[in-house]
Amino acid sequence: MTIYCKVMLGAGNANAAECFAGGYIGANFDITQDLTNALPDDWTKFNQKFIPVWLAKNPGKTRVAAGLYCGALWTIAKQFQNGDVMLSADGTGNYRIGEVVGEYQYVPDAALPHRRPVHWRDAKISRSAMSDGLKGSIASGIYSDVSTWAEEIEALVSGEVKLPIVSTDATIEDPATFALEKHLEDFLVQNWAQTELGKDYVLFEEEGQKVGQQYPTDTGRIDILAIRKDKKQLLVVELKRGRASDVVVGQVLRYMGYVVDTLAGEDQTVRGVIIALDDDTGLRRALAVAPNVSFYRYSVSFKLFKG
Repeated sequence: MTIYCKVMLGAGNANAAECFAGGYIGANFDITQDLTNALPDDWTKFNQKFIPVWLAKNPGKTRVAAGLYCGALWTIAKQFQNGDVMLSADGTGNYRIGEVVGEYQYVPDAALPHRRPVHWRDAKISRSAMSDGLKGSIASGIYSDVSTWAEEIEALVSGEVKLPIVSTDATIEDPATFALEKHLEDFLVQNWAQTELGKDYVLFEEEGQKVGQQYPTDTGRIDILAIRKDKKQLLVVELKRGRASDVVVGQVLRYMGYVVDTLAGEDQTVRGVIIALDDDTGLRRALAVAPNVSFYRYSVSFKLFKG
């Protein structure tokens, strides 16, 4: 399956022009050795080896940041396959699109020494032409998987204009609500400070970029990773469209276990939150014996008012 991914080319996309001209994507992240023989299939093994290296070069930084940067480096160097599609901002309000066409390369003493050859298409996508969902998905972070928006991306590249897709799945009780729920995560991230959770917690940020959205773990991606304002507690947030069942409790507990084992400091606790449209008896019973996991409901509505 082809991956579509937004990739930042250097801090603040500062190296975008040279990447476009040179036909590659690249990264640095303070790892200055050739990784040709140091890219295991399991990214967690890569992180175990290189997180201490990164922290040694960045004293005072968190293991959350270290895990993100090392994971991003492994993704660029190892995970991407030939044919995967990259999106990168060109600094003019447009995004360039390209396909990965080669394996990992190391160029010592370069600004971005860890590289993958990319064939950049001539066509560009204007950010202003993107749907709100796609805009939200590319808004922040070093890289973000935007495969959900592959159809829209290709339509924009080809110049086709398509109406928003509304599900006709008979299991969806309200198609309009379903369409709005697709953007739930991006909306929550963008409006975090105005939510109940935003009173006490902030999303993880690194150099002005929100890195707490879709944070990778060895059992999947955490929808949102936040930290209490006093730095004493990490918050794992799992979003579910529609009704949540007791299955999600196990998922959240696995993510929390990862955070305890690999990210939290000795003086930090970990809390979990499930956000869904509704719950059921199984979820309520599971939460009764998981006191460090809470449940929140969301509501979605769409109304027209005559002006």
